[in-house]
Parts: sequence; C-alpha cells; structure tokens
Amino acid sequence: MKKQLLLFFICSLLAHSVWADDIVNSNTISIMSYNIRNGKGLDNITDYQRVADVILSEAPDVVAIQEIDSVTGRSKGADVLKELAERTLMHQVYGASIVYDGGKYGLGILSKERPLAYSSLALPGREEQRQLLIVEYEKFIIGCTHLSLTKEDRILSIDIIREEAAKLNKPFFLAGDFNAKPESDFIKELQKDFSLLNNVKNFTFPADEPRECIDYITYYDKGEKGNEKRPFTVLSNKVLEEKVASDHRPVIVRIRFKINRADIFRTLPYLQNPVDNGITVMWQTNVPVYSWVEYGTDTMSLKKVRTLRDGQVICNNLNHKIRLTDLVPGQKYYYRVCSREMTLYQAYYKEFGATATSPFYSFSLPSQKQTDFTILIFNDLHKRQDTYDALLEQVKHIPSDFVVFNGDCIDDPANEDQALEHLSLYCAKAGASQKPVFFLRGNHEIRNAYSIGLRDLFDYVGDKTYGAFNWGDTRFVMYDCGEDKPDTTYVYYGLNDFTQLRLDQCEFLKKEIAGKEFKSASRRILIGHVPIYGNGDGYSPSTDLWADILAKAPFNISISGHLHRYFYHPKGTVKGNPFPELIGGAPQPERALVMVLRKKGTLLTITAINTKGETILEKEL
Repeated sequence: MKKQLLLFFICSLLAHSVWADDIVNSNTISIMSYNIRNGKGLDNITDYQRVADVILSEAPDVVAIQEIDSVTGRSKGADVLKELAERTLMHQVYGASIVYDGGKYGLGILSKERPLAYSSLALPGREEQRQLLIVEYEKFIIGCTHLSLTKEDRILSIDIIREEAAKLNKPFFLAGDFNAKPESDFIKELQKDFSLLNNVKNFTFPADEPRECIDYITYYDKGEKGNEKRPFTVLSNKVLEEKVASDHRPVIVRIRFKINRADIFRTLPYLQNPVDNGITVMWQTNVPVYSWVEYGTDTMSLKKVRTLRDGQVICNNLNHKIRLTDLVPGQKYYYRVCSREMTLYQAYYKEFGATATSPFYSFSLPSQKQTDFTILIFNDLHKRQDTYDALLEQVKHIPSDFVVFNGDCIDDPANEDQALEHLSLYCAKAGASQKPVFFLRGNHEIRNAYSIGLRDLFDYVGDKTYGAFNWGDTRFVMYDCGEDKPDTTYVYYGLNDFTQLRLDQCEFLKKEIAGKEFKSASRRILIGHVPIYGNGDGYSPSTDLWADILAKAPFNISISGHLHRYFYHPKGTVKGNPFPELIGGAPQPERALVMVLRKKGTLLTITAINTKGETILEKEL
C-alpha cells in the first residue's frame, strides 16, 4: 500500500506543472453583473469603450450583461457584445430575447475562459419576452437574466429557473437585473433555493444616486444553506461607483472554489532535525491551510500538535513545520499529518474547506547506547533524477536509518516550485516520511533567486547550515564551506559574506571538539560538501581557517563531494589531512556514487557504489 501511495505521489508530481499559486489563482474567479443600457450613459452618449473600460477596471473572469443590442438600427448596425468582447479581449455568448429595430435585443456573457456550452430558455414577460441565458465553463455554470417589470411574471419565472438549475451538475450562479428589491416577495421566494452573494445594502440603481438594489449575483444552493456547505468562499463583493456609463452600477463578487480533499497535499511529509529527543515533521500544501500532526505510540491514542508563535497558531500558509518533542528514544511512534483548507482569514471570520489526512507513518529515535546504523549519502546530484534513481536501484536492498543529501542536490533554485519539485522527489523516494533526511548546503544551493528561501523548506540542526548531532553512540559534525570562490568575485555583486560564515564555524568547531558529546562518542564523522583537504587547486579558505582546529580531532572519516570525481585520501596523504577523506559523486551517471556508512557494534565501514552496482571502495574505519 505504501509503495502504491509513493508511486501515485511521484506520478502526480511529474504529471502536473501547476503549483500552489497557480491552483489558488485558477480556483479564484470574479463575477460581474452589469445592465449596460446598450452602452448609453446617463449623459445620453453611447460609448462602448467607456463600458469596456468599466469592465477592464475590475478585470472580472465572467460578466453577465443585460440590455444589449445586436445589429439594430438604434445601434447603427453594431454588434455591441462583439464590440465589448474585442475591447476587453474576452469570449462572448449572445442570447436574443426579442427581435428589435432590424436586429435583436437581449443578454450577453463575456468571459476570459472559452465556454464549453451554452443554451437559453424563455421566461415570462408581458411587456416584452424575457429569457435565461446559460453558459457552462470548466468549474461552474452561470445564468444571466433580465426579469420582467411585472411582479407576476417574476414569480412565474422562479419555478422555471429552479427546474433548470436542478438539472445542472456544476455550481450554478444566477446573475442579472431582477427588477426586484431585496424585501420583495420574489427575492424571498428565490432565496429558498438561491443565496444572495452581493450585499444588497449596496445599491445599484439609478447609477448617479442609487437608492435601491435590483441587480444581483446569486448561487443555487438547493435550499442547503450555510457557508460550510458551499463549494466556494465569497472573498469580497462590491458595487462599483460608476455614475455615468449606464443607468445601473455593476455588481462584482469574487469567490474562491474549495479544492478536493485529494488535492490539498502538495508533498508527502518528510522528517527533519532528529535531535534532543524530538523530530520535525514538514510538508507542503497546494492551498493555504490550518495544519497539525497527530502522533502516539499506537494509532488509537494520539496527541495533537500544532505550531504556535507568540500564542497564535501558524496557519493560512503553504509550508508546514511542526516539532514533536519529549520523545522516548528507541520507542516506535506513529504519526499522520492533517491540513484543513482555509479559504478565508479575516479579523472576525474564517472559512474552511475540506481536511486532508495522510496515512499513518512510523519512526523511532535511537537511544544513546545504540551502536548500529546504516546511512546513505548522496553528493552532487544537481537535480538529476535519473542519476538519483540509478543510485537508489543499487542500494534498494539496504535498509537505512537516515539519508544525507550532501550539497549541490537542489542547485541554483530559481523559485520555490523548482526547489520543491526536486526536494519532494528526493524525499519521497528516500522514504523520508519514516526516516530523517539531512540537506547540507553546497555552493550551488547558494546561487539563484530562491537560494535564501531554501531555509523555509528545511529545519536545520541548531537552526544553522552547520551543526552536530548524535545518532546513538556516534557523533556527526556537519560543516558549510559556503561558495567556492572569494566573496569579492564579481558575479556575487557584494551580496555574500562567507568569510564570516567560516569564521563563525571556527568557534563552532572549537566548542564542538572540546565538548562532552564529541569526546564521549565511540565514532566521529565529519561531513560537508566542499573537501577541506583534498580540494586540489580549488579555493580552500576553510583549510587555512580550520586546519589547526581539526589537527588533533579524532574523526574516523571526512565525507565530501564537489569535485565530481572520486578520491579516497588515507590519513596524512593530502595537505596533512589528520583523518581519512572520501570524496565522490557527480550528476553524470557514469561518475555518480552513493556512499553507504555502516556501523555494527564497534565496526565502522564506508562503501562507495556506482550506478552499475560496482563497489568502488569498501573500507573499514
């Protein structure tokens, strides 16, 4: 089942290029209803561009238009809806209510989206024939109408509209000039099946000094009242203060559709920062949500944990980071992540959509006395998923306790979408929902527009890009060399200060090596992206700064990448390295390596395997 979920997640990720902002934007639409009086303003000037400008000022997704001519003598043969469509760059659907003055007169709908289908049906009208124009789009259907001036005809129209609405299989909005006040019998009867989405206290007629509301945007809720039951949230509504272009003012309602529960999660959860008897659960969603984690030693008795800051729950966001604390090392825990869509967050009112709940995952933290572990280390993947897949294939039979991505794996991230595309695939394939993953920074993670934003996707040990932690009786020390060129290099534009970052790590390394946890560890591993000693002729300020500090540090091995070539330097063979140094990894499959660090009892070994499954190095440390 877990393999099927992973496969589904990966296929979905590869198949969809629409990400969070796109989903929110595509689910948000604005609807306008506008009786344009055929373009004739209160100044008695017919000006189609003026009407078009009113529409463009709000840029609605769909406009229900009433009182519009098609090639009549009154309009001097103009196809008025076509004129407006061309000026607003929108699609058009016209519905003629009557034959008039050598042409037709009726309703129209403009839309940014191309209509899928449309139809119309007659409604009662004693002074003139009325109609309902219906247009279908991908997510919704809209009806446009201009109802009779006669009360009896309006009442008779309700059953016809209601019967037609009941046939539709998508959310149905009814908009137009209803020629009825909010307190009228017609509106009261209409509200048995339709909810009013615009604020009727905002008057629409007459345009210069409005005294009443007779223009509406409504939703067919089948009598099932309540905002929670709607498939959308009303984000805003208003009447545009336009006094001249027509004798009516336009009504605008902006809504956001709630997404399906299955579409809320953007990534699987991944585990971070397994230190101090705690662990961090992270994941991303496609829409703003309120999130929490439920966990416990069995699935029937769960605690609920949220992230709070200064007394407030962190919510209405897309990136989620929740810390589980006071865990018992060696104990197996089960957890699941939960995210409830938030479609509206206001001072005194919030509105929610569905809640997505993940399957249960499990993890455990090592005890201090635990001696055995296996970890996988990947260097320099450079977003090459084919290389990563080929390496994983060679170690699929090896159970691991955690995974390290040792720099230049999410290189040159231009934006969050690009970073998440690769981060989420790395994590999903590594099984990061049930074992922690560490993302160390390489010189390429430092580059491009989203490089600083990467921090939002990780929970670093000690909240720094370098640090130290224990896994059982073994101490891991992680370093960050920064860029591979001086800070003064012109391509950095004076925006870097990695000199100070390295100086900060001098103090960190001194304190770490003198510390109790380092000294009492049975084995000690140094890991970072740029080699400290075997960097060849490359820029190596870290060697100069840290060499004396590390000279007597009893590390069993240092593991790095960066060079896109394999090297193993025994102790004392390059720049006086005081411990063995293993370098390897590359984005090209023919030079790529995965490193397997194992400890069983007192035996510590390192193995380097290529994409063909060949063992390049197997060394007892």
